[in-house]
Formats: sequence, structure tokens, C-alpha cells
Amino acid sequence: MELCESVERARRLLGEMRRRGRSIALVPTMGAFHDGHLELMRRAKSAEGMESSAGPPYVVVSIFVNPTQFGPEEDYRAYPRDLEGDCRKAEEAGVDLVFAPPVEEIYPPGDSTVVEVGKLSEGMCGPHRPGHFRGVATVVCKLFNIIRPEAAYFGEKDYQQLKIIERMVADLYIPVKIVPVPTMREADGLAMSSRNAYLSPKERRAAPILYQGLLAARSLAEKGEQNAVVLIEEVKRVVSSEPSVKLEYVELRHAETLEALEMLKETALLALAAYIGRARLIDSIILKVQ
Repeated sequence: MELCESVERARRLLGEMRRRGRSIALVPTMGAFHDGHLELMRRAKSAEGMESSAGPPYVVVSIFVNPTQFGPEEDYRAYPRDLEGDCRKAEEAGVDLVFAPPVEEIYPPGDSTVVEVGKLSEGMCGPHRPGHFRGVATVVCKLFNIIRPEAAYFGEKDYQQLKIIERMVADLYIPVKIVPVPTMREADGLAMSSRNAYLSPKERRAAPILYQGLLAARSLAEKGEQNAVVLIEEVKRVVSSEPSVKLEYVELRHAETLEALEMLKETALLALAAYIGRARLIDSIILKVQ
């Protein structure tokens, strides 16, 4: 496995791989790897979703803590970083290249171009993190142009981000297949996240209540409940049993358009964000009309 910090060198290496007939798969990350990240790498190595791959693809993992997707009061400087440990885990997962550029490689002096995806960024996390999805779309677009992968792998835990990237790729005719990978969870149901490292032991014990609240609403939906207010209030009722958890939002959205729903119809996304201590955690599940 190689570690590369230069855009120019990454392009040179990947150009050579293409001349050898290798397909390129990309897993964009901010590092601090957990099993959810490793699952993305395993899926990439298996060429899942890559119709043209004649053999194991050349797997690139980017590690870049992107400053433009953090607000001024957010945790950019505190975000966990462990390049050495991440490289070791990536190599064990079969990754071929770790691309870990410094900020000035991605945002050189004079950089002034941004990518913004409209409606999909407006709800859910959008109002609570102004500019976040603009930063995400911009850096992912840059990575796609640098790496030029045939496929890129994104976790469904960051569901709104996934839909925004899918829309960006379609709107800008970027020739990359977006492969979604289901949320990986701890044994007690907590969605895996690098920010889980912020939780104290007591907060970690409380955190699974988020998933329990979503499952309680799913149970109501499976019994025929379709009213969004009722489903959302059920999540809030369950989560409120843990006083250390501060809900930021609970919303029922169309699973593709992310439009707000008053009634459960077809396939919907039930999503939430909450603070537990200093950790902001998100989670979601899919609900279907019975």
C-alpha cells in the first residue's frame, strides 16, 4: 500500500494504474477509521457495483478532514486524527493507496470555486450546519476530479450527504457510480461514527437510545401508523427517557427527494440528530407503508 499527499503524484500513480487496465474505486473519508469505514473498503475491494471491473479494483481511500464543512463553532481542530493507525487498518482491508493531502493541496491560494446542491441541503442537518453540505459537495467534487474513480462508496448513515452526492453526480454528469453501503452498528444498535470517541462511558451507555427511538417509531409504522407527527413524537418520547440526550431534530422525509412528509407513504426516511455531551450524532432508518 502507498501513502500519497500530493495531487500531482496521485494523478501520476492512478494514470499508470489505468494504463495497466485497473479499475479505480474510491472511499472518501475524514479518517479516524472504525468498522463502518472498513466495510466501505471491503465493498470497494470486492468491486461491488462496478460492472466494468474485470478483476479486483485499485482501491483508493482519501483521508482529509475538510475545513470547509465545519462551522466556526464546530469541532474541526478537535476532530480525531490518527493517520498512522488509519493507514495500518486500510492496508489490512486491502487498500492500495491512501491519499492524505494537506489542506493547501485541496484549497490552494486563490481557490474560490464551490459546489452547492440546492433543495436536498435545505432540511434535516442543513439549517443546523450552514455551509456544511456546500463544503462536502465541493471537496467530493474535487476528489472525483483528482482520483477519477469508476465507483465511490458512501455509508447510508450520512443519508442526506449520500443523496446530495448522488444529485451532484447526476447534475454535473460526473462519470462515477455511487455505491451506498448500509449503516454499520455496534452490538447495542449505536450507529458507528468517529464522533462516538467523544462520548464518556456514561454518555456511551445512553447513546443507543437514539436507535431505540427510531425502532419504536418503526414498530408503530408496522402496525399501520402513517401520521408523521405521531411517529416523530414516538421517537421523542423514547429518547426523552435519557436526560443527557438533547435532540436537535426528528424529521420524516421522502427517501429520495428528502421532502418533508405529513404522512408516511411509499418509502420514507425517519432521521434525527442529537447532542450527547459534546458529540453531535445522527441516525436514521427507512420506513415503508405496510
